[in-house]
Amino acid sequence: MNNKLKQTAPERLSLHAWLMSERPQSRRQAALGRAYGAWCNFSRNRLAMLGLVIVIALVLMAVFADLLAPYSPYIGDLRTTRLLPPSAAHWFGTDDQGRDIASRIIFGSRVTLYVVMLVAVLAAPIGLVVGTVAGYAGGWLDAVLMRITDIFLAFPRLILALAFVAALGPGIGNAVIAIAITSWPPYARIARAETLTIRQTDFIAAVQLIGASPWRIVLRHIMPLCVSSVIVRVTLDMAGIILTAAGLGFLGLGAQPPMPEWGALIANGRLYVLDQWWVAAAPGAAIFLVSLAFNLLGDGLRDALDPKTTK
Repeated sequence: MNNKLKQTAPERLSLHAWLMSERPQSRRQAALGRAYGAWCNFSRNRLAMLGLVIVIALVLMAVFADLLAPYSPYIGDLRTTRLLPPSAAHWFGTDDQGRDIASRIIFGSRVTLYVVMLVAVLAAPIGLVVGTVAGYAGGWLDAVLMRITDIFLAFPRLILALAFVAALGPGIGNAVIAIAITSWPPYARIARAETLTIRQTDFIAAVQLIGASPWRIVLRHIMPLCVSSVIVRVTLDMAGIILTAAGLGFLGLGAQPPMPEWGALIANGRLYVLDQWWVAAAPGAAIFLVSLAFNLLGDGLRDALDPKTTK
């Protein structure tokens, strides 16, 4: 047993030295070394770790909602459990339909993650492609793509999302499409700025000399270098995405009843905010906590992935 303990520390030291080597022997070692260095920088930020813990808790709550929710999120008893205050039986009280608010918030985490993940999957690649193509091509193509981007940036996100949802019709699917359409321009701007810097480097000139096509240069050499900046911006935008989805739900244009979406829960509780304050306060607190967690996580990722601040 003692021999095993004595061998553990040197093995850890050798693994650390291998990962942090300034002269990696392979691409795999270099990639693992970058990831390990970023994690070390990230883990030193306590607020970022707190945000990561809250986001992980949100994911687990969404995955195991069926096991965690003490009651059905859709069925209540109007005669016996209507508008009950927080108690041991109902942690966050009940709503005007007698439904347990805690259970509805737990199941509502699935809707929140659904919106956040789909918007990120749809908007980030669009912005990355538009930004890298515009930055590398330049000329009239750059001017056209950036003017389209400027048009989208000229409108507040919620107002533009309202316009698209009004055209597409209410519903969680259309809300996701509308939010994704309004979310890609900032990613395009970031990717273009990164591309303008990268395309002047020597290794891009070397790739051009060996005959690589423009699409290969953009897809294989420029986009991977822009991904980290886009990921940081996406994480920081998660709070805005959640608030936009909640705003659409509050106005009745997002998730439709009886779906337990947090914005819709607040809209349902606004009629009772003076006397039965918990109906709106509980989902509002959930939106605040999750939005704060994504902001803390995004700040930590920015510090960890930015080579200018990495120590």
